[in-house]
Amino acid sequence: MKIQITSLVLAAAVFGSAPAWADPIADRIALMKENGKIAFGGLGPVVKGEVPFDAAAVNATLAALNDSVMKLDVPAMFPAGSDTGETTASPKIWEDLAGFTAAADKLKADVAAAVAANPQDLDALKVQFGVISKNCGSCHETYRIKKG
Repeated sequence: MKIQITSLVLAAAVFGSAPAWADPIADRIALMKENGKIAFGGLGPVVKGEVPFDAAAVNATLAALNDSVMKLDVPAMFPAGSDTGETTASPKIWEDLAGFTAAADKLKADVAAAVAANPQDLDALKVQFGVISKNCGSCHETYRIKKG
């Protein structure tokens, strides 16, 4: 678990060193994949009981997730005209940019709150993870085109 989380933390740090968003579609896809990898690849197995709870590792992963979601810059990553091509971003994003921005801001606030909560046991993590995963799911339901 510690090795997996350390790898995720290092990946987030390396990804975080990227300067400006050169290709909004590719950059937002990479950031969203990184968020998912940290949340559902790093925390998900702990929440499911597949990996033992380790408070230090969990909190390091939450910190990495916080660093990653804070990079979600809606105006820069979802500029007008970036709704076509190889993307699953729904046109609803540009139709309701204020709502999408609010959803992104809520995710940022809820991940920051999870970091501040500093979960020390599995039950506390489950509460925080539930809030975070609900944010991901509701945003994807509204603002992402389903694949397939």
